Amino acid sequence: MSAPLNVACHISIPDSIMSTLSAETGPEDANNQSFWMTGNYHRTVKRTEDAFQACNDIVACFQERARVERQYAQQLSEWSTKWKPLVDASPLYGSLLRAWQCFLSSADRLSSLHSSICRALVSEDGDRMRTWQKETFRKKIFGGFKESQDFETGFSRAQKPWAKRLKKLEKAKSAFHKACRKEHMAREREAHAQGNPDIAIEKQRKIQEETELAHQETEKVRARYEKILEEVTRYAPRYMEEMESIFDQSQEEERKRISFLKQAFLSIHRHLDVTNNESVKAVYNELHNTLMSISEQEDLRWWKNTHGPGMPTDWPQFQEWTPDKKHKKGKKEVEQKAVVMERSVMIGGVRVRALYDYVGQETDELSFKAGEEFLKIEDEDDQGWCRGMMDGGKEGLYPANYVEVV
Repeated sequence: MSAPLNVACHISIPDSIMSTLSAETGPEDANNQSFWMTGNYHRTVKRTEDAFQACNDIVACFQERARVERQYAQQLSEWSTKWKPLVDASPLYGSLLRAWQCFLSSADRLSSLHSSICRALVSEDGDRMRTWQKETFRKKIFGGFKESQDFETGFSRAQKPWAKRLKKLEKAKSAFHKACRKEHMAREREAHAQGNPDIAIEKQRKIQEETELAHQETEKVRARYEKILEEVTRYAPRYMEEMESIFDQSQEEERKRISFLKQAFLSIHRHLDVTNNESVKAVYNELHNTLMSISEQEDLRWWKNTHGPGMPTDWPQFQEWTPDKKHKKGKKEVEQKAVVMERSVMIGGVRVRALYDYVGQETDELSFKAGEEFLKIEDEDDQGWCRGMMDGGKEGLYPANYVEVV
């Protein structure tokens, strides 16, 4: 009888290739996912198309961010425009009023800054990305990219001889495993026949011969399998060298892409990072200084001198009577005086001068600037309002404490 069968029924790929597989996956998954396995280089080739699409996504992403910056700039401007006349007409005065107004002027300056950020993201960063994308990714007439085709061709040529050897090895392995199963079944029949009185001696001898033939066939197929495996193992270094050569070219292209995108992201960061923008620092420094300059004593002193006991006045004094000087009036002077007298008679009232700016809040109210003069044609009512007439003839209400008699 022949010796018991003791053969390895599993042949793995060479250790030099297995060492590159991830330690986190099982042996079966590692074999299937390994770069060295047939066709698995396609993931590396696809990086070119993926990078092209990533460029499109990056441009779209930051174009949307640019729209956010533009909308924010517009909202800041609208907010400042809406509140400026209301703040100017507010009852605040002095340093408090200047502080409030500074918030609005700061918003106008920040609006311009964010508008410039929007333009930089679109015209500078976006255009640079598009230009680089056009120069880097060379499209083919019928779709795809030349770089992808070159890598696909290189990997395919390097892997073709290896794939043929693997196919031949797989065929030899299948034949060896088939012979192993056949020999195993023959040995089981032989073991069953031994000691069985119901099986004739001649039959048992025939079973032993079949087992021996199966064993010889197994050894023959095993030798062929081992020979092919040896050929594959010898070819592996060359296969690895050729594949790594193409892979290194792909890596270099990817390195250039990563380097460019890093600089592109840094440029976007530079435009968006307002914390290091000197213009922004100047805006907030000026605003802070204006707020810190709010002075209780200064504002109270201004109010005292403008509306309080500090106001100058003409105290009653003895005045000598002096006769009016007579002089001949010209025709033109007489006519002008007549017009003035006629107007006084028609309009009546007294002439007043505005102490502050005022913007009418209703259609029946007057608007005027500090220092402007006009006529008061009705006295103050119980709500503190007077009626006046501007030099242009427009009538309306105004707060009585905003003017003084000329």
